[in-house]
Amino acid sequence: MHLRHNMNNSDNKETKHKRRIRYKGTHPKSYNEKYKELHPDKYSETVAKVIQKGSTPAGMHRSICVNEILEFLQIKPGQTGLDATLGYGGHTLEMLKCLDSKGHLYALDVDPIELPLTRERLLSQGFGPEILSIRQMNFSDIDIISLESGPLNFILADLGVSSMQIDNPDRGFSFKTEGPLDLRLNPQKGISAAERLKTMSQEEMEGMFIENSDEPNAEVIAQAIVSAIRQGREISSTTSLRQVITDALNSIPQKTSKEEIKKSCQRCFQALRIDVNSELDVLYEFLEKLPDVLAPGGRVAILSFHSGEDRLVKKSFKHFFREGIYSEIAPTPIRPSGEECNTNSRARSAKLRWAIKA
Repeated sequence: MHLRHNMNNSDNKETKHKRRIRYKGTHPKSYNEKYKELHPDKYSETVAKVIQKGSTPAGMHRSICVNEILEFLQIKPGQTGLDATLGYGGHTLEMLKCLDSKGHLYALDVDPIELPLTRERLLSQGFGPEILSIRQMNFSDIDIISLESGPLNFILADLGVSSMQIDNPDRGFSFKTEGPLDLRLNPQKGISAAERLKTMSQEEMEGMFIENSDEPNAEVIAQAIVSAIRQGREISSTTSLRQVITDALNSIPQKTSKEEIKKSCQRCFQALRIDVNSELDVLYEFLEKLPDVLAPGGRVAILSFHSGEDRLVKKSFKHFFREGIYSEIAPTPIRPSGEECNTNSRARSAKLRWAIKA
């Protein structure tokens, strides 16, 4: 009798209903605590408040330069186009509206985690396979997609990492939160950032930080990371890499400010992400193939977020313009408006360039 009583108590403990983590304040810090932001369909008021404050709700992405992009692309019903970087689908949605159920839009993304969510989101808004074809593939393979689509009237490539990737600590994109040091856009392919660091010499690492993010303290940081790994220190999390960078910069005789260390962390994570995903190589291949997939008079807009990307785009556009392949290119990059930058801090580094096929 006593034994049965104890067993019943045990069962009750196991099946006891667990209350949801309380939503702390108007903008909780922990990603998992932001369940209202992660379900915008149920908590639209909370999401609106977060956006009003100039922040991006967890699990969402706010598209940048939407009006400027649409104004240039001049999308007309019946045309065929490509969103080379689907992401959260914000740009895609606006381009679909311009097609007005006539024509077709193709959309590409390598992320196997976010792509199905975006597909469902767009399908729920009435955009199915009759108007939208979504493929999990790299945008460097536009020549393959063009075999199916035919010549494209308009193409958009937003080279920025989506906010929902940055904000999710499980993806390891941000130095601000604890997570695995991964940084892969497709975690099913290649090696993680943690593994990549183990394979690099100090010279290679220093070159990566300079080329991919113009990091001024590249030599000191590379030396510290290589030294830590040789000493058997495990750099497998976002915070462990951040700590190595912080310690390295604090050891510089001239005192380094917290803001400077933060910027260096940001640049180093960016450089490592670009390296792990071969982003500049992929972009170069994409730019080389662009003229062959665009229809005569076809338009391409590319949104970049750091100098390395922008240099490649600018150089490619100028080259094909001189060759007479592009009839017109952007004389200078278009920047987001001051109003957009004030309401979305992630827009500040964006540059938009465009070209028109002859």
